Amino acid sequence: MPATTAHRASLRPLDATHARWARGFWGEVHDRTRDVTIPSIYDSLADPAVSPGLRNFRLAAGLEQGEHIGPPFMDGDFYKWFEAAVARLETDPDPELAAQLEELAQLIASVQREDGYLHTPTFISERNSEAAVALADRFNFETYNLGHLITAGVRHHQVTGSLTLLDAAKGAARFLWTLATEKPLELARSAICPSHYMAVIELYRATGDEQYLRLAEAFVKVRDDFQGGDDNQDRVPVREQTVVAGHAVRANYLYAGLADLVSETGDAELQAVLEKLWADVVDTKLYLTGGCGALYDGASPDGYPWQREISRVHQAYGRAYQLPNTTAHAESCANIGMIFWGERMLSLTRDPRYADTIEQIAYNSLLASISLDGSEYFYTNALRQVRDLPYPLRRPGDTGQPVVPPPPPSDERLRQRYLTCFCCPPNIARTLARFHERAASIGDDGLYVHQYGGSELSFTTDDGRALALAEESDYPWDGRIVFTVIEAHGGGFPVHLRVPAWTRDAALAVNGERLPAPASGAYVAIEREWAVGDVVELTLPMPIRVLRAHRLAEEVTNQVAIQRGPVVYALESADLPAGVTLEQVAFRRGTELATIEAEVAGHRVIALEGDFVRIPDADEDALYDDIGEADIDTVRGRLVPYFAWGNRGAGEMSVWLPVVW
Repeated sequence: MPATTAHRASLRPLDATHARWARGFWGEVHDRTRDVTIPSIYDSLADPAVSPGLRNFRLAAGLEQGEHIGPPFMDGDFYKWFEAAVARLETDPDPELAAQLEELAQLIASVQREDGYLHTPTFISERNSEAAVALADRFNFETYNLGHLITAGVRHHQVTGSLTLLDAAKGAARFLWTLATEKPLELARSAICPSHYMAVIELYRATGDEQYLRLAEAFVKVRDDFQGGDDNQDRVPVREQTVVAGHAVRANYLYAGLADLVSETGDAELQAVLEKLWADVVDTKLYLTGGCGALYDGASPDGYPWQREISRVHQAYGRAYQLPNTTAHAESCANIGMIFWGERMLSLTRDPRYADTIEQIAYNSLLASISLDGSEYFYTNALRQVRDLPYPLRRPGDTGQPVVPPPPPSDERLRQRYLTCFCCPPNIARTLARFHERAASIGDDGLYVHQYGGSELSFTTDDGRALALAEESDYPWDGRIVFTVIEAHGGGFPVHLRVPAWTRDAALAVNGERLPAPASGAYVAIEREWAVGDVVELTLPMPIRVLRAHRLAEEVTNQVAIQRGPVVYALESADLPAGVTLEQVAFRRGTELATIEAEVAGHRVIALEGDFVRIPDADEDALYDDIGEADIDTVRGRLVPYFAWGNRGAGEMSVWLPVVW
C-alpha cells in the first residue's frame, strides 16, 4: 500500500510490488531469509525454554503468571521480528502466516495502556503488585520499544490492511506526543537509541496526519534543549554536531531519523549537517567491511579538552582512524543503522556514494553477522580473531541475564542461534527481508538501479509509461550484469545504472551497441524508446585490489587487505597448511592471486588462492622477541569472503595481513 504523503526526497525506493530478488545472489539470500531466518527466530522467541520474547507479552496480558525475564528492550526485538515476518508476507503471501501475525498483533494491542504506553516489564511488575514507574530509567528503552512498535504497526497495515497494530502505533505516538508537549524532560532523558524518529515519519507517510510530522520536529527540539552526553548524541544540539561521536547504534538511528525529517521538510541546513557527519564516518571511522563503532568502551570524542563534558561511552565510534581489529566492536545493529542512514541520504541526494556504502556494508559486515545457513548470528563483528586471547571480549549474551546455552570460551567468537541480548538477529532478519527495497528507486527522471544481484524491477508512471527489467548476473562474483526489458509501454523512461567507485574502465552496451564508457562512482543514464527484448549489458571489471590504510590507522600500519569487486576477503586458519599459524603469514607485494570456485560449509563462493610469505615463528610467551635469522619461505593459502568466515568451527581469521615489499 503506497504512502499517502508526497515526499520531498529526490528518489522513492521501490517496494515489493515493483522490486524483488528473483534469482542470483540476493535471490538465494531472500529464500534463505524466508525459509530459515524468520521462522527460526520466531521458534526461539516463542519457546520459553529459549527466550522470554513472546511469553513476556502473555504475562503482561494476564494469560500466564510469572516474572519478566530478559533485557528491557526485548519488546523491541519482538517488534523487529514482526516487521521481518510482515516483509516475508509481502514478498511471499502466506495465509497461515497472515493469520498468525494478526493473532500476535491482537495480543500486543491487548496489553497497551489507554494512554498509548506499552512496556511489558512495567505491566508485569504491576500485575505482580510490584512498584513500577514508566520512564524511571533511560536504560529501560521505552521510547526505543515504542518506535519499533510504530514501525511494525505501519508495515502490518501497509501489507495486510489490518488496523489492529496500526491503532496501537497511533496510541504509542499519542503517548510520545504527550511526553513531548507535557513532559519534555522525561522524554529527553528516555529518548535513547532513537528508533522513534524514523517511526513517526513512517506513521506520517502512511496516514497523512501532520501531527506525526510535528512530533518528529518536537523530538529534535526536546533533544536540543536537553544537556546529556556523548552516549546518546545529546551533548550538543544536532545542528552544532560536526563529528560523529558516542554509541554507534544510537548515532546511526538518530541520523537516519533526521534524514527522514529532512525528506519531509526540505531543511537544507539540517541536510548539510548530515552530509558532513556522514563524511566524518566514511572518511575516518568506517571499517573496510562497513563495520561501525570500533570501541567496546571509550570516551568519545577522544581527547576533548573539556573532560567533564565527556561521558563514558559503550560501543563508541571513537576518534578518527581509531580502528582496532581484534577488539573491533562493530555491532550488527550499528552496521544496519548505517544502511538505514545511507538509503535515506541516497533518496535525498541521488549521490551514488551512499549506495556504494550500502553495498560495502551489505556484502561484508551485514552478511558476516549471520551464518551461511541463515540460523546463527554475531553481535560483534571483529576483523581479526586470534587464539588464546588473555582477556574476555564482549560476549553476545552479556546482559546480566542467564545465558542459554552458555557461550563458548572467550577466545572463540562463534555465531550463536540465540543471544540473550537479542537485538541484532531480528534486525538482521528485517534488513534482509526488506533488502529488495534497496535495489532501485524511482525519480522524476526515471529509474535508478542501486544494487545488483538478481533483481526484477518494474514501474508505471501516472501518465501510463511502463518499464520492467529482469537482471541476469553472477554478481558479486562476476561484473557482467545483463538487464532484459520484459515490459515496455509508452516508450518507458530513462534508466540510471550505478557504476561503483571501486571499479575502473566499466563498459556499457545496449543491444550489442557499445555506448560511451561510464564514469566510476556515478550513475550512467540510458535514455531511449524501450521495447520488449532490449538488452542492456553493464560490465564492471573486478580486479583484485590490494589496499592499505591511512597513516593514522595505526593498527594496520604496514598491512594490506584484499578486495575484489564489493567483497572484502579474509584469511582463515582453516585455509593454511598444518603447522602454520595466522601471525606467520604475510602478503608479498606483486603476488598474483587466482580466483577459484570454492565452497565454504557447502555454500559456493569465489575464493582467492596464491602463495604467501611465511615469517619465522616467535616465542609466544615473550612480549618482545628477536626477529631471528631463519629464512622466510612461502606457503600456499586461500582467502575467502569475509562474510563467510567462522562457518567451519573455531579458528583464527584476519582481514589485514602484514606486507612484504
